[in-house]
Amino acid sequence: MTILITNATLLPCTKDMPVVENGYVQIEGDAIKAVGAGPPPAVEGAEIVDAGGDVVMPGMVNPHCHMAMTLFRGLGEDVDDRLFRYVLPMERKFVTPKMVEVGTRLAALELIEAGVTTVADMYYYETEVGRVVDEAGFRGVVGQTIADFDPPDHASIDAGFALTEELVAEFSGHDRVIPSIAPHAPYSTDIAVMNRVARWADDHPDVPVQIHLAEMTSEMEWCEKHHRMTPVEVVEKAGLLRKGLICAHCLYLSGGDIEKMAAAEVCVAHNARSNAKAGRGIAPVEALRAAGIPVGVATDGPMSGNTLDLFSQFGPVSMFQKLLGKSRKPMPAREVIRMATIEGARVLGLDKKIGSLEPDKKADLIRIDLSAPRTQPAYDVYATLVFAVIAVDVRDMMVAGRWLMRGREVLTVERKKALRDALQIATAFKAEMARIDSQA
Repeated sequence: MTILITNATLLPCTKDMPVVENGYVQIEGDAIKAVGAGPPPAVEGAEIVDAGGDVVMPGMVNPHCHMAMTLFRGLGEDVDDRLFRYVLPMERKFVTPKMVEVGTRLAALELIEAGVTTVADMYYYETEVGRVVDEAGFRGVVGQTIADFDPPDHASIDAGFALTEELVAEFSGHDRVIPSIAPHAPYSTDIAVMNRVARWADDHPDVPVQIHLAEMTSEMEWCEKHHRMTPVEVVEKAGLLRKGLICAHCLYLSGGDIEKMAAAEVCVAHNARSNAKAGRGIAPVEALRAAGIPVGVATDGPMSGNTLDLFSQFGPVSMFQKLLGKSRKPMPAREVIRMATIEGARVLGLDKKIGSLEPDKKADLIRIDLSAPRTQPAYDVYATLVFAVIAVDVRDMMVAGRWLMRGREVLTVERKKALRDALQIATAFKAEMARIDSQA
């Protein structure tokens, strides 16, 4: 089946980040066959989609998320100790395979509506996450969390590795769902466990590794107290600071840390909104990228950042770097969109497959309507995308040549069921919060 998207304001997100007026994309099966300007080639029997001047660009990549935590969204806001007061006890009580399935399905609906075609997730019961991602039709790097703080799905580190093995067995070789291993953080795994992960990863070179790194002052204090090192140095000592490691957050980094990360060829998932909302600080994104470290725009979990919409991240990503630099010049809009597409794909090791509109890459793309008053006039389409567009402006979304959304209608997730199931669980969460508060 051939699909011809015509009359588009085309953003291929290739090296020079061009804007192609009156552009077209020719799709054959699950891949892009041709991209260009002007009239497309005539193909008999093709589905013709006239974009009417709308933006057509690669689907966006979210390199760090906890999808199932949609069910914790807005819980205990403005409570400093909510992690220990509410979240961890409630995770131990309520997180089951079914809860993960329901929370992930709600996230899938939100991600598709917001034009995110690829997400990297790390949570519990990740085989359930992988199954929902597969069913919904988008791409996912699904990471089984391993930690030593009595997480809901494994009572021991051995059990955590067993869950990872099950995840790999189910999804190894899948075209869209990539199994991953996710040691939680230096303070929650320590050197021995991270070293075991490193040795396991040596035996499974196609399995990405994800970790939270240099995210909190308490993490910095823990690493200093126990090892007289920074978190980056602790991960390096464990043998896990290596090419392709997906490092989430990375707020508290010294110049030496950045040098070590660049030399090791790690990647970073930047979570500007959730970091700021927790009052934690601003990641040195300009310095990381200047050192050659790829950085993607991420949402973090919906408990931390509330929304899985990358458009709501773009303003903070740009503005926080401008605040650090005390100038308008840092982090221009064009670079934010690069980070959300081809650079985000590079963070996940997928840049040869997705992230830009080029022949032979997978047909993962979105169509964005710029007709709303808040998006006009669009002198600079990149600035419009970063500072004015919101998720509801995404009209169509495709992954591997398959439409997942047309005209704002999601075709692969049943909206009413996703919302109904989520709200049933939320009722139990509310009751538990009330019980906890009554005992305070």
